[in-house]
Amino acid sequence: MASPPPLRGLHHVSAVTGQAEANLQFYTTVLGLRLVLKTVNQDDPSSYHLFYGDETGSPGTDLTFFDVPEARTKRPGSGLITGISLRVRGEATLSRWAERLDAHEVRRTPLHKRAGRRALTLYDDEGQCLHLVDDAAETDRVPDTHPWTDGPVPTSQAIQGLGPVETTVADMGPTRQVLTEVFGFTEARPYEVERLDSEPSDADQPIPSPEDAPEATVFETGPGGVAAELHVVERPNDPRGWLGTGGVHHLALRTQNSDTIRAWRARIDEAGLDPTPVIDRHYFESMYVRTPGGILIEIATDTGAPFPIEEAAVGTVSLPPSLEPNRASIEAALSPIGGAQDD
Repeated sequence: MASPPPLRGLHHVSAVTGQAEANLQFYTTVLGLRLVLKTVNQDDPSSYHLFYGDETGSPGTDLTFFDVPEARTKRPGSGLITGISLRVRGEATLSRWAERLDAHEVRRTPLHKRAGRRALTLYDDEGQCLHLVDDAAETDRVPDTHPWTDGPVPTSQAIQGLGPVETTVADMGPTRQVLTEVFGFTEARPYEVERLDSEPSDADQPIPSPEDAPEATVFETGPGGVAAELHVVERPNDPRGWLGTGGVHHLALRTQNSDTIRAWRARIDEAGLDPTPVIDRHYFESMYVRTPGGILIEIATDTGAPFPIEEAAVGTVSLPPSLEPNRASIEAALSPIGGAQDD
């Protein structure tokens, strides 16, 4: 089986919200991410798709949300993406984030360690699990990103981009095989998932008891390091979870261009994993495949049209060329949200 160029790390992560307006306020006003694209779900243009990222929405920084107001609430369990990480610089920065989150009355844990890095876990109002992690720039290999410095968060605290994504599966074996033999990941190291004793009792994420603390495995791709890791937790006794608001739809991995994504599709197809065709998303090309553990993985290109950030800043709904002829009917079906974000 031919080997395409290694995947470069995380491209974006796409989650589910049922409250687009509140979601927009939280991720821009509290977390200080920039709204880089206000568009619609290209597979269901009746609903919003919001993209938050660094100054330009660089690959490796984008956290996106599908707005599905009628969706049920997620049920934690196996077969899901169970944690998103966002990178910040230094343990002192994490302490300042703790103060900021408290000031905004955001549910959070104390500072702790995740896979050997200092971290702070928080939850948005829908129970979305987010880990702020120290990217330890002196040791971690991180991509060149440009944090947004004109937002409400001080420059020294600005989120740098995506960090490791955590998935939970019932059986590690098939996932390990697919990640290492098909996607080219390296199994880097194990770690024990810490019990967070100050975790609120009504948190949506299951917290293991000391007797049932699961072990997670770090898999890394491309250059490795904090922006190129997947963390896989094996929990064979958990029920199967389901996706809903406060959950994560898929994670996306980076590849260079149109040629490399097609090489990756061919490799995945040869492995018998039934990938989708390559889809032109205008801002990048992508393809999808579901792993044996139930996790939906997208591969997306670093090339494509730049995000129309100026349109997002004034609240305009941006549409790819394929949907532009239907703008009137699409906008008529959407409830207005947000306004200018750069003020």
